[in-house]
Amino acid sequence: MSQTRCLICNCEKTMPLDVKKLEKAIGRDIGKLHTSLCRAQLDSFEESIASGEELIVACTQEAPLFDEIAEESSSTTRLKYVNIREQAGWSTEAPQAYPKIAALLGDAEYEYTPARLKSIHSDGMCLVYGSGQEAYEVAKLLSDKLSVTLMLSDTDNEPVLPTVADIPVYRGVITNASGSFGAFEVTVDQYAPMRPSSRSAPEFGIPRNSAQSSCSLILDISGKTPLFSGHNHRDGYASLDPGDPVLILKTAMQFAEMVGEFEKPVYVDYNADTCAHGHSMKTGCSKCLDACPAGAITSLGETVNIDAGICGGCGSCHAVCPTGSISYQYPTQADLISRVHNMLEIYSSAGGKNANLLLHAEGFGTELIGAIARYGDGLPANTIPAGFHSATVFGHVELLSMIAGGASGINILVDPKLADEIQACEGEIYLANQIIDELGLSAEPRIRLLTETDPDKLHEQLLNQPKQPAITNSAFKPVGKKRENSRIVFSKLHAASKAKPDIIPLPETAPYGRVDIDREACTLCMACTSACPASAITDTPGEPRLRFTEAACVQCGLCVTTCPENALALVPQMNFTPAAMQPETLYEEEPFSCISCGKPFATRSVIERISIQLAGKHSMFSSEEQSSLIKMCEDCRIEAQANSTTDPFATSARPRPRTSDDYLNAERNGLSENDFLIDD
Repeated sequence: MSQTRCLICNCEKTMPLDVKKLEKAIGRDIGKLHTSLCRAQLDSFEESIASGEELIVACTQEAPLFDEIAEESSSTTRLKYVNIREQAGWSTEAPQAYPKIAALLGDAEYEYTPARLKSIHSDGMCLVYGSGQEAYEVAKLLSDKLSVTLMLSDTDNEPVLPTVADIPVYRGVITNASGSFGAFEVTVDQYAPMRPSSRSAPEFGIPRNSAQSSCSLILDISGKTPLFSGHNHRDGYASLDPGDPVLILKTAMQFAEMVGEFEKPVYVDYNADTCAHGHSMKTGCSKCLDACPAGAITSLGETVNIDAGICGGCGSCHAVCPTGSISYQYPTQADLISRVHNMLEIYSSAGGKNANLLLHAEGFGTELIGAIARYGDGLPANTIPAGFHSATVFGHVELLSMIAGGASGINILVDPKLADEIQACEGEIYLANQIIDELGLSAEPRIRLLTETDPDKLHEQLLNQPKQPAITNSAFKPVGKKRENSRIVFSKLHAASKAKPDIIPLPETAPYGRVDIDREACTLCMACTSACPASAITDTPGEPRLRFTEAACVQCGLCVTTCPENALALVPQMNFTPAAMQPETLYEEEPFSCISCGKPFATRSVIERISIQLAGKHSMFSSEEQSSLIKMCEDCRIEAQANSTTDPFATSARPRPRTSDDYLNAERNGLSENDFLIDD
């Protein structure tokens, strides 16, 4: 750890912290161990912020209080907070948790590379979509802060009509919705405004279909199917159970503040140059499209488009992208790996053993960890929690990097409500475990996906995880892009393997492998070389030779779908030999030289095949002179045709025109009547 100042409190002695053991674990003095930093010893905090230096406070519960005091004192001190109480101190294994506390304190110092921000404007136009008195009351509540329109989805459950028309009321069924916070578009069928003459019950005008409108916010309490896939991540839209008034009120209060200018992180970057989605109207990789739960990614043919306004930052697209064209930025892959490596390194240096990571989304996971600490036995001493914006951002590269960096096991905790996000995560976990297994590093899965919501059951799962020592402790600094980092981590795991296999098989969806070729079918047309987005398949200028570099292949399948002869097939595998980095000859043939100038211009097999099919069998190649054109290069062929006395496109001679003399002297010329019949 660095020498950033820390204020540590044992929370009125509810945590059994020993100063000497703690100082030994973190490798420096901590000064005074407080017992009531947020109350009786608040003056200690005030003195610490007077210097203006960065300060870590080991308490998150009272962070609002500390922030308020710092603001009132006009302190320039940069405050960071870390929770050592629920994550370590409130546990039956707290006496053994000093290495974990050291790791948590070190994690608080880690600095992320900031993501770019997208500006969003909300004019406060809000559509409340629901039925009955409940929908009207919510719309009425929001109308104090927002410009609200009520769309009744079901007129069987009618609200009591107000004496003052304070909000516009319509009837309709939303059939389509698109857009994002600040720019939603809806299409409504059976759309009709409420008549101002309505007396005891709402009456509506003549309905019409396909009515369109726009708004900045949509509060959907209709109880119907959500208007958007992945709606939990769609900012500005909420689909709520109409029978949950507490959640509706909470969401309404949040919506009331969503007016004005906002900044949203741009969660992912996209590089179209290396995208393997398509080529020449052929589809290759579509993993990001399949994985995105929010529908933020759409196909543009050869590339894709990512709508930053819709994207909720789940990171599934980053996890499954084989080329690294989609890269997560909140945080970056380098920060994802380096942050965890930093924690593992501190934990190990402090004497920690068998580190099991608990990767979780900051909201969902934090609440469960708190419940385990408050009402149960707390986290095991070797379980190191790390919160992120999303728990599904981790692909096999990040997971295996953590294993290589010293993690004995990894638990990814995901809210089961996000079932539409889990499939991609499961695939990446399976691939990572498969690689570990094939290398002979572990028979038991080292990486697990947890979807438990019961704190006691989650605690039991963490306790029952197999006690396995770390495979290796080879932390590294991530450099370059996804493929470069993958080669680094694979080499480290291969070095730790006793078997050290040269090649291991992988699942069909793996982004590593080779391409097999049917030599009988291949004509060396080189269509595959232009389709390959990773330059794994290349030609050899001037020679009929196809080259292949296995380390570059992402198994997108574009070469397979592009090949007109169906001569290629994918073979998912991991090749650890140096040969995988070097181009190999996939297929080559003897060149055929022009019979005129001697320049190689095609393969011998192709020319021979064409000659057999055309020479003497086609009107344009009926003579020996014409057949020889097949064996000439393009330049010599043009020259030969220009100098030829035979026009390859010539037709039969035009007949002589008939004259009057022909008819008058027909008998003398030996012509009969039939000779003058004209075939119309």
